[in-house]
Amino acid sequence: MNGRFESAGGAVGGGLLVAGTTSDAGKSVVTAGICRWLVRQGIRVAPFKAQNMSLNSFVTREGAEIGRAQAMQAAAARVEPTALMNPVLLKPGSDRSSQVVLLGKAVGELSARGYFGGSGGSSPGKTQYAGHREQLLGTVTDCLAELRRTHDAVICEGAGSPAEINLRRTDIVNMGIARAARIPVVVVGDIDRGGVFASFFGTTALLSREDQALVAGYLVNKFRGDVTLLEPGLEMLRGLTGRPTLGVLPFAHGLGIDEEDGLRVSLRGAVRESVVAPPHGADVLRVAVCAVPLMSNFTDVDALAAEPGVVVRFVDRAEELADADLVVLPGTRGTVRALAWLRERGLADAIARRAAEGRPVLGICGGYQMLGERIEDEVESKAGTVEGLGLLPVRVRFAVEKTLARPVGTALGEPVEGYEIHHGVAEVTGGDEAFMSDDQGRSLDGCRAGSVWGTHWHGSLESDGFRRAFLRRVAADAGRAFVPAPDTSFGTLREEQLDRLGDLIEEHADTDALLRLIEKGVPEGLPFVPPGAP
Repeated sequence: MNGRFESAGGAVGGGLLVAGTTSDAGKSVVTAGICRWLVRQGIRVAPFKAQNMSLNSFVTREGAEIGRAQAMQAAAARVEPTALMNPVLLKPGSDRSSQVVLLGKAVGELSARGYFGGSGGSSPGKTQYAGHREQLLGTVTDCLAELRRTHDAVICEGAGSPAEINLRRTDIVNMGIARAARIPVVVVGDIDRGGVFASFFGTTALLSREDQALVAGYLVNKFRGDVTLLEPGLEMLRGLTGRPTLGVLPFAHGLGIDEEDGLRVSLRGAVRESVVAPPHGADVLRVAVCAVPLMSNFTDVDALAAEPGVVVRFVDRAEELADADLVVLPGTRGTVRALAWLRERGLADAIARRAAEGRPVLGICGGYQMLGERIEDEVESKAGTVEGLGLLPVRVRFAVEKTLARPVGTALGEPVEGYEIHHGVAEVTGGDEAFMSDDQGRSLDGCRAGSVWGTHWHGSLESDGFRRAFLRRVAADAGRAFVPAPDTSFGTLREEQLDRLGDLIEEHADTDALLRLIEKGVPEGLPFVPPGAP
């Protein structure tokens, strides 16, 4: 299996599109699992998602912003993530508008109607990109072609469902890219939700004859129980559609991969899964993350949840902060809106009382900005000057140009790596110390005032030495006999999780069939399934 595929299109890498019957069917997990399984076979593979809608993003080495799920999939493929892997990223700013990020750079703010071809939006990107489906399709197919030219295989992830017939005319991420690149499609369904057979059949039957010709089979995800009880239904599905089921993936707990988006689920009370291990010290450490509107990059706290003895939960009530040893204000796509939300719910007063009592608070990116004295925003909210929480000596001015960077530095005497994604420019006017510094001790980012900390650097807690040093400070301020485990490696844990995804594919999918699809392309003679039959 080593070496370069000769695909149906010639001397380019093979391809496969992983679509889903719904959002959250498991497309990201399956794509990552296939990537990890392929790279373990010695196959050079890359992930790809033509268009992503997510507030969870990442910065590549070249300073491009892409969906964090694609960065996770690149890690699964053991390749460096690039803008080619996610050429269009939509970052929601409300229920009806999103910032459009094209090839890693923000190009404008558009309404949903404006993006999909109607009027709407007022920023510079509007006239250039709104409704230009052919132009965007050309961009994404060029990116996919370049990845296929430099890799043996490219595993593409769809978005939502390919059967969203109201959007098919403008689709560039599901059947639109599959048709343009002539690659086979495997549809994933979440059986844990129920109705998976109806979902597979209905998804296929709603597609046009031309689109159906690319659907090569199905993958059942999150199955619990005896798979032999499912087999009669799988045979009936094959009889109805003429397409095989290429695997039944079991329900797997605690995969811990980067989620694509947090908007579609209520995070109130959700607990991030932690390593199943007892606390290293006498006490546990309780972390409360304020589930602010338009929360972004909430995966920043995953490294905390990976620590034995650290319990992480998302909260939206002031009383839920009472027993927390650390309160985290995470990033957000709407800093001013989130600040108003904190005040409306009494969370702002509760956080201020904590600070006055010397109890730890950490703000990351938008959360850091909210902790400052004031925010001048004519870019994101256009609210003008807004008073911050006043807990850090910081003044923030929103710039039109977005800061995208992969900084390195030191904090609490430990090396730190992170990434920055923000419009707000912070001016630090005081404080006890800088948060992030260079090797000469000069301030790079953030600050501390008492027990309140703030930084723009996402991902900094993934640096093991710094995370342990920070948790020791938090435990001391909180009066907890908590001791971080000395050997917890977040990078190693992430690799183990990615290997688990690869194992799911290797052990429970028809890998020979998947290889044939990737290498040979779409099988001939797939039958047409008319709507409503039989």
